[in-house]
Amino acid sequence: MSIEQLDNLVKTKNLKQEVADQRQFDGMVESARNRIADQQVKGLSQEGQFLATYGAAHLLALAALRWHGYRSDSRYIVFQCLQHRIGFETHKWRLLAKCHDIRNQAEYEGTLSITHQLLEELIQITNDLIDIIEALGPVKQV
Repeated sequence: MSIEQLDNLVKTKNLKQEVADQRQFDGMVESARNRIADQQVKGLSQEGQFLATYGAAHLLALAALRWHGYRSDSRYIVFQCLQHRIGFETHKWRLLAKCHDIRNQAEYEGTLSITHQLLEELIQITNDLIDIIEALGPVKQV
């Protein structure tokens, strides 16, 4: 997603430009770390692991967007923007988008259909994402 594409998302109100906030960024990253820790609790169900890890991934994606001075209410767009804001590979953000659909199905239809492989991939991608987000450093002040 180029700057022009981001500008188009701003024009269509799918993305908002906002000054990045260090405290907000730090809070999102800390909350994601807590969810990653929750996911590792011994005896937690596969559903619990999935939901905790997905929640962490979403917070990290939001943090990346906020670090760059943007915000979106659409989880899909938050995940999609990872590719061009932090160089996240397409297959990784698409897996996060797939997990978003699965999470929605659980929330709105009461069914959560996940495999052990999907969960393992989600955990790995979330670990990759936190490494990238933590390496961003302090929020740039404009």
